[in-house]
Amino acid sequence: MRKPLPADMFDELCPSSLNPIRFGDKWAALIIRCLEDGPRRFSELRVPLSRVTPKVLTQSLRSLERDGLITRTVLDARATAHVEYELTALGRSMLEPMAVACAWVAEHWDQLLDAREAYDRALRLDRAG
Repeated sequence: MRKPLPADMFDELCPSSLNPIRFGDKWAALIIRCLEDGPRRFSELRVPLSRVTPKVLTQSLRSLERDGLITRTVLDARATAHVEYELTALGRSMLEPMAVACAWVAEHWDQLLDAREAYDRALRLDRAG
């Protein structure tokens, strides 16, 4: 039995949301993190990725599969078939650079938030004035 993914794995205060380094599309890095400990079903991925619509999650998974970062396996469980997604060796090779990027974000968290707030404040003033 696999340990469930935590629902708050990518809450709004997660450093991943501030990471300026993108691996694939907007959600690719988060999906890769979800698959770090082994294969997962779509419904399992939906728990921590609740901000992603099912359609966009499907598109992201297909993109990762196309790039060779994940595999999609249909498992026949007699009653109903289900699909699992798993990192390939190429996908696993992304984990180390992603960890470095996440560490950088954690180190610069306050600066990133301050910069975003200053930018948003200036933009509001510019639009108002």
